[in-house]
Amino acid sequence: MPVNLKSNDKSQLRRFLSDKDRLFNKIEQLEAKLGAYKVKGGAAPQDSLVLYINPNPRGLKNATFNSIIKLTESLKNQTPNLNPHQEVMSAIQKSVGQKVYLDFDIDDKDFDLNRLEGVVNPDALSVVQTRGGYHVLVKLAAVNAEFKSTFYKKMLALGVDQTGDQLLPVPGCTQGGFMPRFIEMK
Repeated sequence: MPVNLKSNDKSQLRRFLSDKDRLFNKIEQLEAKLGAYKVKGGAAPQDSLVLYINPNPRGLKNATFNSIIKLTESLKNQTPNLNPHQEVMSAIQKSVGQKVYLDFDIDDKDFDLNRLEGVVNPDALSVVQTRGGYHVLVKLAAVNAEFKSTFYKKMLALGVDQTGDQLLPVPGCTQGGFMPRFIEMK
């Protein structure tokens, strides 16, 4: 029987690491029969499921160092219910490796994408339409010299809700009954 979840309930059912070569296989492993994912003792509603990804590589050396510190402090302080696996996964998620993309989250379904014109060169942009708006990914190495020193402030001026190294819903998967997709910039 499906569980009734409030819109602000956030339960992580699974998280994993992957490289480009194994990513599609890892995503395919998430496919399960309806009702197989459980939360609060019942089947997670299908429209509550979302697959998020971080588009930037993780900094595993820094994450390892931070994990050692965190686990050592937890042992010293006798932290109850210590979960080393979750601590290491959290350290990896927080550790940015090479910053390939800068993600601008715009939580406005009616945002006019034409407003991006003149802010940064179009070939540096990838836009993902989400249930609540858009994620505008700027590939930093592809930003033309004329925009390098101005695009960040101009993007913020457009009404961006969050920016930085953040998770975004995977295009082609589900996001609360919506399917995120790439938008082609003309």
